[in-house]
Amino acid sequence: MLNRFTADYLGTLANADFRPTPTVSGRLASYDGLLMEAVGLKLPVGTVCRVGDTVEAEVIGFRGERTLLMNLGGPAALLPRAPVRPIGPPGEAEVGAAMLGRVVDGAGRPIDGLGPIRGAGRWPLAGKLQSPLDRGRVLRPLDVGVRAINGLLTIGQGQRVGIMAGSGVGKSVLLGMMVRAAKADVIVIGLIGERSREVADFLETKVAGEARARSVVVAVPANHSPVLRIRGALRATAIAEAFRAEGKKVLLIMDSLTRVAHAGREIGLALGEPASARGYPPSAIAMLPNLIERAGADANGTGSITAIYTVLADGDDGNDPVVDSARSILDGHIVLSRALAERGVYPAIDVGPSVSRVMTDIVSRPHVQAARVLRRHLATYEENRDLVLMGAYRAGADPAIDAAIAYHPAIMDYVRQDYDEVVGLETAATELTGVFGDG
Repeated sequence: MLNRFTADYLGTLANADFRPTPTVSGRLASYDGLLMEAVGLKLPVGTVCRVGDTVEAEVIGFRGERTLLMNLGGPAALLPRAPVRPIGPPGEAEVGAAMLGRVVDGAGRPIDGLGPIRGAGRWPLAGKLQSPLDRGRVLRPLDVGVRAINGLLTIGQGQRVGIMAGSGVGKSVLLGMMVRAAKADVIVIGLIGERSREVADFLETKVAGEARARSVVVAVPANHSPVLRIRGALRATAIAEAFRAEGKKVLLIMDSLTRVAHAGREIGLALGEPASARGYPPSAIAMLPNLIERAGADANGTGSITAIYTVLADGDDGNDPVVDSARSILDGHIVLSRALAERGVYPAIDVGPSVSRVMTDIVSRPHVQAARVLRRHLATYEENRDLVLMGAYRAGADPAIDAAIAYHPAIMDYVRQDYDEVVGLETAATELTGVFGDG
């Protein structure tokens, strides 16, 4: 019996393609609650490691012979000289139809209680580098169901747009209106660095019903690691890229781009980068173009990613470094005004400083002309608003001001829209040209 077992066992070993591989392992040298330093291993940036028995961390850089890692979870009860072992290569995202209707965290783990995700494909978190000539022009409009945007700031399929405002002005509500009405095949939503309460509220009120079945949500609240917040943004973008490669019209919504920059700031300062504008190290601002440029239309197929990013203007400052950088990269921006919100005008879209850089390519000439007439009347009214309210202006003194005063109620009615109301693109254009088409 023993001889037969030995012969079978040794025969199996002889026939197996056995190649011994060494176990890569290092030791934890320092940990200050945010940044870890390990010695004894060399790994590429982005590799996920296990520190001790349960803590996961990602390699973010090097300092001499030491490897720098950042915790991917919460508080870690670690001891000096704890073992550090790699458990995964630089990340990939689960993508494909198996993701529809699911909610995952920054590491790709499902958090919706629906069990594991089966049958998903793979896509690099950092995306696949494309030539500028692989990016198509924006030539077709996208109906988002908001009258002021459809009529005055028309969004095109493959456009990248920013919604810029201070806190509490209605960015998330406007996003919910657009998610519910958008004519897209797939909706990918990245809730990055927001309050945990807002995640559940967004799912139950803004992605409910039919929209939930064609949406993928990546949720990484503010109390998660900065590395996970950045991974969440990369994961949402990678999922959208994979659907675009399948020829789908994708709407990518990220709330918010500023929280991604904040996460980059935390990592950069932990690595010892010098702080420049408003405390942001150069790497935090340089990260934004890499993320935004991954969206757009595919010149070699029918797929497109229309991306809408919320940008929080800290202190309502329109020249905040993140706002200024995003405005220079995006194909348009929608500015929300606190003054309009205080007057009860919702959505509080400030038409004057808002712009869509592709609108003239995707709508008819009468539509563009009517939008310009409305803008002209609104600008004239705002320039002379104080005179009018004080009663210092005498009617008939200036025909342009008289026309602006006469049209102002119609302009405010056009911008206002109830949260649960949906106004299609054709309806918005017809209402606009009907009132302002002869101006």
